[in-house]
Amino acid sequence: MERGPMKVAGLGFRKDVTLASLREALLAAGGPEGLTAIATASDKADTEPLRELARECGLPIKAVPADRLAGIATPTRSDLVMEKFGTGSVAEAAALAAAGSRARLIATRVVSQDRTATAAIAEGDGA
Repeated sequence: MERGPMKVAGLGFRKDVTLASLREALLAAGGPEGLTAIATASDKADTEPLRELARECGLPIKAVPADRLAGIATPTRSDLVMEKFGTGSVAEAAALAAAGSRARLIATRVVSQDRTATAAIAEGDGA
């Protein structure tokens, strides 16, 4: 079955994130227009502010297991994230992993003003 191109926003965030911070990061990365999904690390996928953002944007959440994030090369890097997840950016890695093979970032990681949320956008084939 053929899949069309996917445009996925990856989000990384702290436990105390708010809907406003997630929304701010997503808008700074390019906004929800044209997105097919929102992706994040699987241990954060059920966080209420993320679920609220997904409902607001009318998008599904793709939960990416931590072992799939590990080792994904990202153009930006947080030492804390590298230590915990094995990748430089949860937002970038989640977007790339969820967008499928041959995915490429079209918006690198941006950070909310309060530094609790990050967002990046990738485009891929969905496979």
